[in-house]
Amino acid sequence: MSENPSPAKSRIAISCRFCDAPLSQTFVNLGMSPLCQTQIPPEKLNHYEPFYPLHAYVCNQCFLVQLDEYVAPDQIFSDQYPYFSSYSDSWVEHARRYCEHMQADHDIDKTSFVVELASNDGYLLQHFAKVDVPVLGIEPTANTAAAARKKGIETEVAFFGVETAERVRKQKGGADLIVGNNVLAHVPDIRDFVDGMKCLLADGGIITMEFPHLLNLIDKNQFDTIYHEHFSYLSLLTVQKIFAHFKLTIFDVAEIHTHGGSLRIYARHEQDEEKTVSQRVNVLIQREIDFGLASPAVYEAFAERVYETKRDILSFLIEAKKVGKSIAGYGAPGKGNTLLNFCGIGTDFLDYTVDRSPHKYGTWTPGSRIPIYHPDHIGETRPDYLFVLPWNLIDEIVEQTDYIKVWGGKWVTPIPSLEVHG
Repeated sequence: MSENPSPAKSRIAISCRFCDAPLSQTFVNLGMSPLCQTQIPPEKLNHYEPFYPLHAYVCNQCFLVQLDEYVAPDQIFSDQYPYFSSYSDSWVEHARRYCEHMQADHDIDKTSFVVELASNDGYLLQHFAKVDVPVLGIEPTANTAAAARKKGIETEVAFFGVETAERVRKQKGGADLIVGNNVLAHVPDIRDFVDGMKCLLADGGIITMEFPHLLNLIDKNQFDTIYHEHFSYLSLLTVQKIFAHFKLTIFDVAEIHTHGGSLRIYARHEQDEEKTVSQRVNVLIQREIDFGLASPAVYEAFAERVYETKRDILSFLIEAKKVGKSIAGYGAPGKGNTLLNFCGIGTDFLDYTVDRSPHKYGTWTPGSRIPIYHPDHIGETRPDYLFVLPWNLIDEIVEQTDYIKVWGGKWVTPIPSLEVHG
């Protein structure tokens, strides 16, 4: 009789989504988790909910950190997608400043054609449209696309790749500016996506992409930004390799504060040498190398820090409940659901959570099944602590909920390490 295979040997082999090298090195294993944007309506509270592995690997050849594709994109980005960008005031303001920057510094004007990939509810393109810049949004979720159309933003419901790019180029011509904020990490076929941008980009055009910076994810312990919607976790080193493969050159980069620290890259066709490569690109590449992103050791050390953070979060919640403190959540973001499920936090610790999006009121968080209310519920229940799940918006949230000081309420952020504010 043959031996039973060990779990390590029986695991189905997976390959890097960019370079096809076999993936064997774990970055961090966060266990099993449901899809993070599948809030539970009351009629489904007693129904089965699927959980999928939240196990991130790192490729030892190109150093792309990634999740395997357990769920098809059309399951994740469904017609009733609950995330609407416009409900974050700071995010809309960030988009407005970006549009002003591209007009002032990169000659985007009424003669330009701007395409945004994953344009959501028109939160960004509305700022170009107001000054008569021709725009098109390409957005896979029908309900957010409908919200954009109500703002007068022409929006096509489609997943982006070479096929969509060829159709749009044939119908409307090449894009002078392709914008993608927090979408590059969301596509399982990153090769098709970047190849599509190459196809759609006009001669002399610019691509800008914003994505959370892998260096910050590691350095600031942002493990909760790992969830099934995010197939890839990106460094400039790796993105530069991917773009170069499709003859696109990153000619500039900016470090921005959004989502706990992101990069905005600027890319062009390889042959468009009028746009010279900024020294900022070389400086940041060297910083990533010095940090260790081009060698395995820094990736191997990440998981233990994550597990220690989990223990610290649970210790705080346990001690607070033991002395009779009430705790409510603030927000129901994707990252929050990763943290809640990984740490095993339910209504035994958080009485409820709130969110500004009316699309989430009256539902429950996936997996942890915590009820989601309107923010007014905070004033009605007066919790001792607000456990802030979108910790990257802590300043905005403290300003919006400053009234909790009246009863001695305080804010708690779990990342990069647990901290009590107020």
